[in-house]
Amino acid sequence: MSVHDSGAGRKPKATGAKMTRISVPDLVARKGQEKIVCLTAYTAPMARMLDPHVDLLLVGDSLGNVIYGFDSTLPVTLDMMIAHGAAVRRGSEHACLVVDLPFGSYQESAEQAFRNAARLMKETGCSAVKLEGGRDLAATVEFLVKRGIPVMGHVGLMPQSVHALGGYRARGRATDEAAGVMADAVAIAEAGAFSIVVEGVLEQVAQAITARVPVPTIGIGASADCDGQVLVTEDMVGLFGAFKPRFVKRYAELSDEIESAVANYAAEVRTSVFPGPDNVFGSLKKSS
Repeated sequence: MSVHDSGAGRKPKATGAKMTRISVPDLVARKGQEKIVCLTAYTAPMARMLDPHVDLLLVGDSLGNVIYGFDSTLPVTLDMMIAHGAAVRRGSEHACLVVDLPFGSYQESAEQAFRNAARLMKETGCSAVKLEGGRDLAATVEFLVKRGIPVMGHVGLMPQSVHALGGYRARGRATDEAAGVMADAVAIAEAGAFSIVVEGVLEQVAQAITARVPVPTIGIGASADCDGQVLVTEDMVGLFGAFKPRFVKRYAELSDEIESAVANYAAEVRTSVFPGPDNVFGSLKKSS
């Protein structure tokens, strides 16, 4: 029997009493001690399924690709992030909740970042916000943290900067590029970020960053030595088939099961098999 069949390693579901939500300090304390399990969620039903098993739910701007069918994350708006963040908050009670600040909502100034981050936190009930950027955004991170907004950083491959960076490719292959990613991570950590997503970098670079910074690193396409891991849930369970990044491991192929179920449903509707006797209400009773 595999670990997936036995349920080993899963957190127990709540049995009536309300669960205590994992806090930002709880995650910081896990640095080098206990791996942080993170997945994305964009809806209340998905959050409800993931919540007992993960430590951190990330409402990522990847919802632009996964939910809305955009070619990139750039068209995602703050209103979209708030709507989905609030839904995930309603569907969860255990995992720490972090919501992305979308492109254009924080790059203009630290003051703009604060206004939008404060609105995001107030209207979603999230525990922290996430933003992409390194040394250029360190002052903004410091500004937010000093005003009571916990910030998760994001360095390496940054989807919001995909055009400036020249596409979706692994970072850190050249010595100077690797040094730049390291400098970005150090700057964001020193600015007060409580955790840093390290995406799409060479394994040795991710290992070096994790050893260097005092806050937890969350890897995606990085290294198993990071303090935690995150994947887009739809990638992980085979629901998003537009493409499969190398760093994704499929733990299920739910799209195949859904297609099969829909095909069976369509066939039964067309042959009047569905709805059957168990799927309709009984006949009218005669009045006395």
